[in-house]
Amino acid sequence: MVNRIRKLCKMHGLTLASLEKELGFANGSIVKTDEKTQSGRIKAIADYFGVSMEYILTGESGQKYYFDDETAEKAQELFENPNMRILFDAARDSKPEDLQMAADLLARLKESNPDG
Repeated sequence: MVNRIRKLCKMHGLTLASLEKELGFANGSIVKTDEKTQSGRIKAIADYFGVSMEYILTGESGQKYYFDDETAEKAQELFENPNMRILFDAARDSKPEDLQMAADLLARLKESNPDG
């Protein structure tokens, strides 16, 4: 469970300590989280990252994040590109062409301003 939380933190550019601070948890408390006694803490972490409690506990989502399989495929492709991860703030019900348009726009912006 803690490894999945670490992975989520890494994907979002956080440390466990910064996540604890963000959520108002005591220092080192995430490592000590026990699913039987800390369901409120697990829920807060799941809500923060926009994943299910089931994912935090088992690694299985139990549900699709995107409503459309083609959108999910496009999102995975973009997710694997570190320069495009900002797109994951987009709505879950986005169409694949909307995600591609946003990715193209970000790429053009980056080309026109290589420092930013």
